[in-house]
Amino acid sequence: MAWFKRKEKGITTATEDKMDVPKGLWYKSPTGKIIDADELERNLFVSPEDGFHVRIGSATYFEILFDNNEFVELDKNLTSKDPLHFVDTKKYADRLKDVMEKTKLKDAVRTGVGKSKGKDVVICCMDFAFIGGSMGAVVGEKISRGIDHAIKNKLPFIMISKSGGARMMEAAYSLMQLAKTSVKLAQLAEAQLPYISLCTDPTTGGTTASYAMLGDINISEPGALIGFAGPRVVRDTTGKDLPEGFQTAEFLLEHGFLDFITARKELKNKINLYLDLIQNNDIR
Repeated sequence: MAWFKRKEKGITTATEDKMDVPKGLWYKSPTGKIIDADELERNLFVSPEDGFHVRIGSATYFEILFDNNEFVELDKNLTSKDPLHFVDTKKYADRLKDVMEKTKLKDAVRTGVGKSKGKDVVICCMDFAFIGGSMGAVVGEKISRGIDHAIKNKLPFIMISKSGGARMMEAAYSLMQLAKTSVKLAQLAEAQLPYISLCTDPTTGGTTASYAMLGDINISEPGALIGFAGPRVVRDTTGKDLPEGFQTAEFLLEHGFLDFITARKELKNKINLYLDLIQNNDIR
């Protein structure tokens, strides 16, 4: 039965005759489901097989939330400096240059102003692709300016967090952003303007310890990792085994840290529903 048994050894195929599977043609979810990449994109990067929410960046979130993907980007050319001349495996200045070229982003957050379901909103959205969505001075400044714009123009503010925490290369400068953004959100509250915080996978460290958990309504996508320190650090510090599902969105919802979990395809309708309810407006 030569159909199933190779009779000749040492068979080789010329390079020009080899068939390559294009990169990105298929996506394998953590549960092992295989999804066509085009189908995944049409489904807003949510696996139709198991509902797994693939990480996406600000460009996709803006496309989902803004009407016709039309918005004005604020402070888009603001970039990080290297006041500490920080060096780890490479110079921080070189790391910034490399990641800007690779991601085509200026830093780990973008701010957009536009209409969502017909009404103007300010949205700040983090990009994990830029040094793990880490929070440095520029991230804090852009979020603060976004809040200032919301206050000046009496607009709702939406924050989409996706971050590994404070940016170690900026040391204390990055930690100052926790207080800075928290103060700005207090000013937003004094102006009686709504703030919706959307936590996506992952939301950790200083991000969780500041603006990500300060929303009038805190929501999350399904299955998102949300916490301060990582599970291993918590386990080693407490000396106790962690409960099943620890630091998942579902665990936090059960324990009162989140108000709602919202699937990505429902984000636009749900966020605008919450804004209408907070502002006592007619439901759109």
